[in-house]
Amino acid sequence: MNYIARLATKSDMKQVHDLIVELAVFEKEPNEVEISVSDLEIDGFGAKPKFTCFVIEIDSKIVGAALVYMRYSTWKGEVLHLEDLIVSEKMRGHGLGTILLNEVVKYGNTLGVKRICWEVLDWNDPAITFYEKKGANVKRDWDVVHLNENGIKNYLNNI
Repeated sequence: MNYIARLATKSDMKQVHDLIVELAVFEKEPNEVEISVSDLEIDGFGAKPKFTCFVIEIDSKIVGAALVYMRYSTWKGEVLHLEDLIVSEKMRGHGLGTILLNEVVKYGNTLGVKRICWEVLDWNDPAITFYEKKGANVKRDWDVVHLNENGIKNYLNNI
C-alpha cells in the first residue's frame, strides 16, 4: 500500500472534517460535532494556529488524521495533547494508526515535550490494546471531566 504521511494543509480540512464526523459516529455521538470546515481552516492555518494536524493520504484521499496541540502541565511543563487519532474504518488494520502515532511522537520529541497525552473511551478495547502495545500508560483510575457550553452558563449563573 502506497501512502503519504505528512503535515495537513488548509485544503485538507474538508477531508479531515469528514474523518471527524466518521469518528463521532463510531463513538456514538453523531450529533456532537459542531466545528465546521471553515473553523478548522481558520483555527489551524490562521495567524496563530491552534493545532497541528498530520494526515495519511492514499491515492489523493485522506484516510487518517492526527490532531495535536500544546498544553501546559503543572508537573511536567509543556505537554503535547493528541486530541484525536482517526483512521477511516475501512482502512483500519493496515498499520496506518501506527504511522500517525509515529508522526505525533516524533513531533513531540522535536518540541522537547515531557509528555504526550490523550484520552481513549473505556469501551474502545482495540484502541486501548493498540496504545498499550505502543508503551502508553492508560490511566484507568482517572476520569475525564468536561464542562460543556450549557454547563459553563449554568455554572456562571450559580456563582
